[in-house]
Amino acid sequence: MPLDTPEAVDAAWRCYRGLPAESVSRQALRNRLIERYLDVVKFTAERLHKRLPSEVDVEDLMSAGLFGLMDAIDAFDPDRGVKFETYCAQRIRGAIFDELRAMDWVPRLVRSRTAKLERVRKTIEMEEGHKATDAEVANRLNVSPEEFAKLCRDSRPVGVVSMHRKWNDADSGKEGREIDVIEDARQDRPLDRLHRGDVQQLLTKGLSRAERLILILYYYEEMTMKEIGLTLDLSESRVSQMHSSIIMRLKAQMKHRVKEL
Repeated sequence: MPLDTPEAVDAAWRCYRGLPAESVSRQALRNRLIERYLDVVKFTAERLHKRLPSEVDVEDLMSAGLFGLMDAIDAFDPDRGVKFETYCAQRIRGAIFDELRAMDWVPRLVRSRTAKLERVRKTIEMEEGHKATDAEVANRLNVSPEEFAKLCRDSRPVGVVSMHRKWNDADSGKEGREIDVIEDARQDRPLDRLHRGDVQQLLTKGLSRAERLILILYYYEEMTMKEIGLTLDLSESRVSQMHSSIIMRLKAQMKHRVKEL
């Protein structure tokens, strides 16, 4: 039976929870549920990928998100009254973030050795007044030429970039320098994050679960009304009506708070 209707999905979840953990039928149904919600993994991975450096592969994010989806399927309890799309989205995002934290292109030992090499090189240059040669650095480190060559190869991922190096913006065609973009405005500052959390808590206080989700998904997750409707099993027009009603109530509350202050 295809999982293309809410009734079929509900029946699949009831059947899945009732099957023995190691049964073949449960594994087969689990695979069908994974296929059913793969779009959530793809959507989440692609959305996060837009905010990440180009070196990060979206396929790696999708692979990590898939593990999050599988964990969500195993832990989901339909009786709690939460839609699986809402529940699994957080697990998928968490799995992707865990993968991003685990990504480290240069091991710590290599970083340590590279830092030591650069310190020795700078010391020689300060003492001798000229650019240090590889032989001088190797001699000061008391390593063989072979060991020094390997150390240099390992240190290549940690490059020194000139702040005046030119780059081209593929979208606008404009040319700039590294120093012009040294500050990444996309990165959250801790204080701003705390302020947003306080504002979110203030705005959502006293709202129903559905109303809170609409605000959070629209303003914090930047989802469209249509996407929110699909997540909450509501029509797009109903989400828009609820959003307008929430905003009017919040404006009235804020005016009341301003008068109190």
